[in-house]
Formats: sequence, C-alpha cells, structure tokens
Amino acid sequence: MGILDTILGNASEMDAASLQKEYGPLLCDGEFIEKAFKLIRDKWVFTNKRLIIQDIQGVTGKKKEYMSIPYRSIERFSVETAGTFDMDADMKLWIRGEEEPLEQKFGKSSSIIEVQRILAAHTL
Repeated sequence: MGILDTILGNASEMDAASLQKEYGPLLCDGEFIEKAFKLIRDKWVFTNKRLIIQDIQGVTGKKKEYMSIPYRSIERFSVETAGTFDMDADMKLWIRGEEEPLEQKFGKSSSIIEVQRILAAHTL
C-alpha cells in the first residue's frame, strides 16, 4: 500500500490469495476472492458472489464488522478512472433500498477497470 494513497484516504490493492486464510471462514461453498483493497485498516473484498466490506473498529482492532452485499442488490454503479492530475479513481455503488451510494476512492495504481469488470460480470 502506497503511503501517499494512505494519506489521501485511497484504497490500495491487496493480494487476494493472501486473504484466503483470513476470509475462508466467511466464504460459502464455491466462493472465492477475486480482488481485494485495503484502506488503512478496513478492506473491500470482491468475491465471485458478493462484496464484503470489513470495518475494523476500536483501538486494538479486535472488533470487526463485516457488511455483505450480494451483487444482486447492486442496482447500478459507476467508476471514474484517475487522470493525469487526478491522484485517485472513484467508485460509487447504489444498493437497493438505500438513497445514497456507497463511495470509495482508489489509488491511481489500483485496477479500477478490473473492479468494473467484476461488477459488470456479476450484476448484469
């Protein structure tokens, strides 16, 4: 994770295979991690079935909240790639039943186009 991305509050890409042990108990049969991103302590994990957002709470980080969003609940999404002078890429997800979208910024080096591909493959 780049220090500049952390300072700017942008999510940085993680190795999906390294998360398999940590997330193994949360995954159902046939589910696997496709892409994962970390923002300081929190994580956005895209599996082949859903998006898992991990919110680590408290000073020690022992308390963790996992929000599971099945792809069928995502009504629409948008991605905005980083530009020459723009240091981050943006993603918005509109979840059924929610008025405001979930928003996340990604570092310039993150593969936001790959995230868009995953969302398109699972929400169409």
